[in-house]
Amino acid sequence: MEHAIYLVTLVGTALVVAAAFSSLIAFRFGAPLLLLFLCIGLASGVDGLGIEFDNARVAYFAGSLALAVILFDSGFGTPLNALRQAAGPAVSLATFGVILTTGLFGAAAYYLLDLSWLESFLLGAAVASTDAAAVFFLLRAGEINLRERVRATLEVESGTNDPIAIFLTITLVEIIAAHANPETHVLVTDLILGFLLNMGLGAVVGVLGGLGIVRLVDRLNLDHGLLPIFVLTLSLMVFAAAGAIGGSGFLAVYLAGLIAGNSDIRAVTILKRFQDGMSWLAQIIMFLILGLFATPSQFPAIMVPAVLLGLFLMFVARPVAVWLCLIPFRLPRPEIAFVSWVGLRGAVSILLAITPLLGGLENGRTIFNVAFIIVLVSLVVQGWSVGPLARRLGLIVPARLGPLDKVELELPGSAHHELLAYRVAPGSPVARGERIPRWARPSLVLRDGRSMRFQDMGRLAAGDQVYIFVPDRYPRLLDKLFASRAVVDPEDADFFGAFAVDPARSAAELEAAYTPGLSEAEQKLTVGALVTARLGGHAEYADRVLIGPIELIVRDVDDKGKITGLGLSFEPTAPVARVPVFLSAGEIGDRVSAFIRNWRKPTETQNAEATANEKALEPTAEKITTEG
Repeated sequence: MEHAIYLVTLVGTALVVAAAFSSLIAFRFGAPLLLLFLCIGLASGVDGLGIEFDNARVAYFAGSLALAVILFDSGFGTPLNALRQAAGPAVSLATFGVILTTGLFGAAAYYLLDLSWLESFLLGAAVASTDAAAVFFLLRAGEINLRERVRATLEVESGTNDPIAIFLTITLVEIIAAHANPETHVLVTDLILGFLLNMGLGAVVGVLGGLGIVRLVDRLNLDHGLLPIFVLTLSLMVFAAAGAIGGSGFLAVYLAGLIAGNSDIRAVTILKRFQDGMSWLAQIIMFLILGLFATPSQFPAIMVPAVLLGLFLMFVARPVAVWLCLIPFRLPRPEIAFVSWVGLRGAVSILLAITPLLGGLENGRTIFNVAFIIVLVSLVVQGWSVGPLARRLGLIVPARLGPLDKVELELPGSAHHELLAYRVAPGSPVARGERIPRWARPSLVLRDGRSMRFQDMGRLAAGDQVYIFVPDRYPRLLDKLFASRAVVDPEDADFFGAFAVDPARSAAELEAAYTPGLSEAEQKLTVGALVTARLGGHAEYADRVLIGPIELIVRDVDDKGKITGLGLSFEPTAPVARVPVFLSAGEIGDRVSAFIRNWRKPTETQNAEATANEKALEPTAEKITTEG
């Protein structure tokens, strides 16, 4: 018995260490990290090293707890401004998008696999939710600065679409396991009522749980070493409580993290660091367990239809669902195309595919194997193309800041102040003599191994270590002051225009100088207000507005979304987006219209030439008739 404990511990820790080392490979080559974790699990399983693991209940239980930890951390790290910016499109994708994807994919699965209609829709529900964790890892590993609106939409969608997919999957498993064959209207009614009850209870428990976590952390004077464990335990308690009363525990734990992360909770820096580490551990454990549970020797029997379904999901079901869901929001075509493509399937899809096995369904193993292959196809095909596609669509913007060396230190006994340690970077504004704001209080400077008061140091120099007291939720102005200048790619040198424009200047001056054709009402606005109005009321870093012969580019915005810097260009400098035709219904419509126009053009030209020839022959015919 004792020997078995040591052996299991050795094997388990070895797998985790191997997964951790694989992250270095992923960062180096930009490979999808989830794909590496799954491959390690597959290589260690029954068809690899011979580790036998076939306990569906343990796999689902461990995966559910790991997913709850990941969702709490995801909500904790989602700022409210991102939620406000992308709430509409993201919620539409997380609800109607999941349902549409389930329906379209289920119809294809019915004709490609030997499954009933309900089993086909069950498979569709299992693979309907996206896994954005792998996407954002690729963006970070490739140092890709994606537009904020697109990034926020993907973040919020990934945190909110899992509960809907989980509800649909579990409900369909229960119906099939009960050997029920309900009528269509009865099934739809039960699904709608059950969905509202499940999501409603989950939302209520999540909100109350999040408020309770914040209150307990602030009221209890727990040791800093115990505090992160206490918060993690409370989040799992919220997850379990919501599920126990029939609500969505996954939605509840995400909302609890969202509320706790956007409140004035104590020791927020310590909590973020701990949860980041726990989220990594949860992902590694979940992916390894799911990889171990799979049996690759069973894949060849359903490989062809599974790969075809994976391609159908990527090229048809997801793009159609995204296009229909985002019609009311009038997003640019490149952004819709990118959101369509970045619908990577991941651990959640594999986890949900275990539920048919738990329900004892006859085709449960087939559903699991097909879902696993679809996830692998998605990661292989889409995983390596995220960065190149973002560049092709013109969604990459130059970095705002250069390298920044900053450490956030938690002050014991203080819930409303933080201590930041900055190292002055060469070429940064403070190194050039820029003043530090009054609301920030520099207290200590380290230079050449000596510590001195800030008042006695004079001008800061590159390499100085500066300790500054700031209020919590401090403006990010300090980061801009201490960061070095961002290195701009030569291709992006003209990205923000050749001239700077003061956003506070009157728009009438633009009309007088360049005559762009502004209305009288627009001339009464400031240039910043004009750009904001033309953008629909919300400006974002790197947004562009073409007004007559000039183009105005947003160079910077403050924490409240107000434009603080503008550039002006006389020629459009934004990269021309080449949208793949299969990712955009609008692109398909344009191609069809162009084909019809080109098809009609030769016919019209021939008719015009024939008419011209007839007119040219008329005088000759008249002359011949007269002479005759």
